[in-house]
Amino acid sequence: MKKMLICLVGITLFVNCKNSTKIETSFRDLNGNGSLDVYEDIDQPLQDRVNDLISQMTIEEKAGLMFNARWGVEMGQSVYVADSLISKVNISHINMPGLATPKANLELNNRLQKIAENTRLGIPVTFYSDPRHSLRFNEAAGENRFHSRWPSELGFGAIGDADLIKEFGDISRQEYKALGIRLALHPIADLATEPRWYRVYTTFGEDADLSAKLTKAYIKGFQGEKLGTHSVLTMTKHFPGGGPQKDGMDSHFDTGKEQVYPGGMFDYHLIPFTKGALPAGTAQLMLYYGQPIGVTEEEVAFGFNKEIVTDLLRKKLGFNGVVCTDWVLINDNPAKPASAWGVEHLSPKERVKKIIDAGVDMFGGESCAELVVELVKEGKISESRLDESIRRVLHDKFVLGLFDNPYLVPENLEIFENESYKEKGKEAQRKSLVLLKNENKILPLSKGIKVFAKGIDSLAIKNYATIVDTPEEADVIILKFGTPFTPVESPRYFLQRVFQEGRLDFPTEEKNAMLELIKTKPTISIFTMHRPAVILKINKATKGLIVDFDCQDEILMELVFGEFVPSGKLPVEIPSSIEAVESQLEDVPKDSEKPLYPFGFGMTYN
Repeated sequence: MKKMLICLVGITLFVNCKNSTKIETSFRDLNGNGSLDVYEDIDQPLQDRVNDLISQMTIEEKAGLMFNARWGVEMGQSVYVADSLISKVNISHINMPGLATPKANLELNNRLQKIAENTRLGIPVTFYSDPRHSLRFNEAAGENRFHSRWPSELGFGAIGDADLIKEFGDISRQEYKALGIRLALHPIADLATEPRWYRVYTTFGEDADLSAKLTKAYIKGFQGEKLGTHSVLTMTKHFPGGGPQKDGMDSHFDTGKEQVYPGGMFDYHLIPFTKGALPAGTAQLMLYYGQPIGVTEEEVAFGFNKEIVTDLLRKKLGFNGVVCTDWVLINDNPAKPASAWGVEHLSPKERVKKIIDAGVDMFGGESCAELVVELVKEGKISESRLDESIRRVLHDKFVLGLFDNPYLVPENLEIFENESYKEKGKEAQRKSLVLLKNENKILPLSKGIKVFAKGIDSLAIKNYATIVDTPEEADVIILKFGTPFTPVESPRYFLQRVFQEGRLDFPTEEKNAMLELIKTKPTISIFTMHRPAVILKINKATKGLIVDFDCQDEILMELVFGEFVPSGKLPVEIPSSIEAVESQLEDVPKDSEKPLYPFGFGMTYN
């Protein structure tokens, strides 16, 4: 019989071994009883291992397993906070923060896995992460500059190539695994049918079939054709489809809690799941915050909604994987309030019960496992109901091989020296760029001209042109700008300071300043699209217009000066006016009146 040895070199870096009283054996004796239990035996059937472990778990250990805790050194929290979550609260799902070096991530993984090994049953940690491969800084994932860099999901929508996004998923899988990340809180299968929504840039666009195709390929890249020790699991989000937010306001906050379907398109938003995520075999699903209006009999947020979770997802669609809430539905925290829409009147404990009764397995961004314990001891939730969820959660840990070896070795980090992977990311950035206007074939620009640049790194231009200090000196102006937004006045929560939502037209002063600059000399405008802004006057005044979806300035200049030709297509419409934005329906795709540029538009140089 094959046994797993406990002879991993270097795993004790910085480890506090005060609780280590287990007997040295020739196998991973996780519960320290000196015997090879079924759950410790790699040769036993997976489900037998799961059942054996459940039979040994206390209510407290089961409760802890139902929480994805939010912790990170980038939030100013010490490693001892994570130590406490693991050893005292029995939590074993933790986000992997974005540390300065791959080595620091490796050491953190090994340190926390050793702490987990020294708990009563030795249940390993599953580290998770939000997306961290685009150029846009992700507050939730931290900033890892040693990854290969790719366009945003909206950029992948502009490319539309399923094979490419599967390759991205496979490369990202390898990079995640090297850091100990085994659960990806993505892809995002939402549809950008409401252009004002903050999270448009995180979607593949507004077309459901395109999103389904790319979602399916994305998941296959991360998980493989079949789940196994090679996989990084995907928690596809946000079922049953975020995007149709009332007036475009996000449901993290009560100003945007309502999710509406004035066009009757609820089923349209299911397509990326029914034709994409579910056929691809996504291991897990995350629910969104929204409170659906006119869809279910009880109008409560998706995480509390039994009609959505049990009746639709479990019974009708047949999903038997892990279902998790979005982050922070139970208690307020400094980042955001508890998004308990429709059940604001319930206490935290009552919210926990309602979430479990809805059919959910895990709580996102919380660590209040004691509330689950209290509910079981009070007879309000049965232990068998906990076992139903725990069985799914443990299945995923076992299938990843975490019980058999959760540790990393330095050789894992060689992946970050793979220049071909970095080049593939750059090539994807190139393919994502969309050319919208090229008046009199001004593009590509001739090399050696004089350029005045605003909003772009002059170092990216120096190999092609001479940089001048004033517009008047220039032959051409290159202007780069992003999507306008309405800042929250007196923000109470952290996320209110970073969310960029609200109106899509530029403030008059800002717009006039851009137009005055454009009038000075022929201008190439580059629009970094996170949401499709109203740019009618800018479009009319500029000679060339390019859209990017988070792209390195050097690559943008390669396009501007003709090193390659553009091939991307718009994954969303660009509206012609703010009135058109306000009159379109939140859940309906491609319904903006007389869009400035329609879905699928994109030019090339030839």
